[in-house]
Amino acid sequence: MSAGFDFEQALNDLRSGKELTGKEGILTPLIKQLTEAALNAELTQHLDSEADAPNRRNGFTKKTVKTGSGSFELETPRDRAGTFEPQLVKKHQTKLTPEIDRKILSLFSHGMSYRDIQQHIEELYGIELSTGTLNAVTDQLIPVLKEWQSRPLESHYAIVWMDAIHYKVKEDGRYISKAVYTLLALNLEGKKEILGIYLSENEGANYWLTVLAELQNRGVQDILIACIDGLVGFPDAIGAVFPKTEVQLCIIHQIRNSMKYVASKNQKAFMADLKPVYKASTLLAAESALDALEDKWGTQYPIVIKSWRVKWDQLSAFFTPGLYNYE
Repeated sequence: MSAGFDFEQALNDLRSGKELTGKEGILTPLIKQLTEAALNAELTQHLDSEADAPNRRNGFTKKTVKTGSGSFELETPRDRAGTFEPQLVKKHQTKLTPEIDRKILSLFSHGMSYRDIQQHIEELYGIELSTGTLNAVTDQLIPVLKEWQSRPLESHYAIVWMDAIHYKVKEDGRYISKAVYTLLALNLEGKKEILGIYLSENEGANYWLTVLAELQNRGVQDILIACIDGLVGFPDAIGAVFPKTEVQLCIIHQIRNSMKYVASKNQKAFMADLKPVYKASTLLAAESALDALEDKWGTQYPIVIKSWRVKWDQLSAFFTPGLYNYE
């Protein structure tokens, strides 16, 4: 393991409920890659439509674009005649809305057909595209998507966790909400990366068995901790493919779900008493804090306390002996 990676601190971050994703830029490389590929396809189609005019590519312009998950430098292609008007990110546009972020990332999902991708692109642009432009953008993006989906992975990961991306898509004339799950990882050098992005329509143990077997085929041999939010079938799939992996329920999701049942007037005090449970440095300290929480709030909020008790083994998996000595 690299000396630069503090695994104990990584586990402490999981234990304390720290967001492992957030606005740290882990998703921005994908957004940048796909956005630039789409803009290049736009220019290709523009030049093809003006084949009789003496026009050609003329380098790029650069600008910083802000997204919901970070900022990146966008290279927009330009033409010599100056007649190209980019559509996905317009000339003076410097911000992408969170909804556009999600739609771009959803394109990386496994199992999408050519028509699915085209429908996503139409939704992404939000305007009516010509058939030529739509086909050009789709044909440009598909190799990018396929290459990313099949790239080799590292053999070992310290932590892998699930994160849901929700976005709206038009289907049968109406907008519906869909969830796409990103499978994120922390490698043995402490670097975060996205292993894959998956549609949630086929949730269940069999589906996630296929997903994890695919990770295995791409080179993954072992995962130390899998941090999940209670996704149906995922723990069983992990146990089947990576039997030594510890399954840790996401502390953040557990806290959020707990607070739904706590009256607003008591939330601040309840959180103050809950914090020693998930910030404890040892299993004994955590269990002692949970006992104290139950003594004070158990009568008033039995559902919340029961949830922590029932799920405790998987909420406290990061205390498992030997995790800190992983090599």
